[in-house]
Amino acid sequence: MAKAPAGRQLTSLQISPAERSPPAAMVVTELAASRDEEAAALLLSADAGDARRGAGASSETRDTHLLSSAFFFVFLAYHAAQNLQSTVNTDGDLGTISLGCLYTSFTAFSVVGSPVVRRMGSRRALVLGTSGYLLFIAANLAPSWYTMVPASLYLGFTASIIWVGQGTYLTSAALSHARDNNLPEGPTLGSFNGEFWGVFASTQVIGNLISLALLRNGKDGESVTGKNLLFVVFLGCMIIGIVLMCLLSKRDEKRDIASTHSSFGAMLKYIVAPLKDRRMILLIPLIAYSGLQQAFVWAIFTKSIVTPVLGISGVGGAMAIYGASDVVCSLVAGRFTSGLHSATFIVSVGAILQAAVLFWLLLFYSPMEGVLGAAVPLFIGALWGVGDGVLNTQLSALLGLLFEDVKEAAFAQLKVWQSGAIAVIFFLSPSITLQAMLILMSTSLFISFGSFLLLTLVVEKPSTIRG
Repeated sequence: MAKAPAGRQLTSLQISPAERSPPAAMVVTELAASRDEEAAALLLSADAGDARRGAGASSETRDTHLLSSAFFFVFLAYHAAQNLQSTVNTDGDLGTISLGCLYTSFTAFSVVGSPVVRRMGSRRALVLGTSGYLLFIAANLAPSWYTMVPASLYLGFTASIIWVGQGTYLTSAALSHARDNNLPEGPTLGSFNGEFWGVFASTQVIGNLISLALLRNGKDGESVTGKNLLFVVFLGCMIIGIVLMCLLSKRDEKRDIASTHSSFGAMLKYIVAPLKDRRMILLIPLIAYSGLQQAFVWAIFTKSIVTPVLGISGVGGAMAIYGASDVVCSLVAGRFTSGLHSATFIVSVGAILQAAVLFWLLLFYSPMEGVLGAAVPLFIGALWGVGDGVLNTQLSALLGLLFEDVKEAAFAQLKVWQSGAIAVIFFLSPSITLQAMLILMSTSLFISFGSFLLLTLVVEKPSTIRG
């Protein structure tokens, strides 16, 4: 057998492990580098996901802040102007009748509000909705039957749009925030509504303080000074609010809203759908009362309780106290809202306070002079503001929870019944006595609160709304 050459054997045998190790080390190094790259990619992916979630949360909270701020500027002007209608535009009860026309129009067009919002999207609907408020303020610079009534009718149309848009936009933002951050929907809706209604209620404070600063005298029914300057300032506030509305993000509401409807008939069925739900039927009396109690403050409280004691210029101060109480209550009630059970307790507190005010006014109240007499309207305004803050936050949160699949229609129903009740008060106020109005309010409160308590008993599975 032939032997291999000695040189070749030596060459083969002299290859040491050390000489063969570099390729192995390179393989290990490459594997380690590959693992490092995979780990880095995973970390980058996780960071990107966190960033997206953070950006989403930031967008939702930013939009809530913007929406609240926009409504703040629009409604500090409108609320202060509305509070003055029954005491400033008194010729032929122009102011009161104009508001009656406004809320009648609001009631009629509330059915149209939902389709308009669905067609336009809630962001565009919010911008369009502010135009009616701007026109109403401008009409007050030259008040007459030819300016106030048409402006009021148009405002009723745009108000139906802006409020359905507000409810849809805010609920969509809250539900999206809850999903993205794995939060329970009930407390999140309560928190978002609490912030919005707290800021919204503060319009009564700031707007009426502006009225208090610019209006002078008028205690004995004389014309006030500074009215035109006041409404010019309000026009400026309206413009700021419109600009803020334009800065809102476009939300993906398809995740939170049922599929669009191709025909008007289908849309009408969608709007009426909540009326087939017994939960809505039981909520309607409380919704209607929430409108009655708001109109009572605007039309009766300012004219029959505040003006005889503090004069027209004092309306701003009394309503500022009312608004401050409303703000605090809205924020606190929103934080404590988690579902039907918590809402029952919170609504009960507000109803008891308003019942106490109504019965005291009905049985014991008479205008007084001096410091004590001046303090009484302020105290009444503070207590009434608690009830208003409760009803605003709890009704909005409950509609978002109970009617999540048809929330546009639910919020349209909210405004139909609220505005209809408000219109009743404005049309009745010129021809009804204070005592008769107090009896009407007390009866309405008793019926609505009883219906709401019945709702808490008949809801079969309260756990389904995280109560």
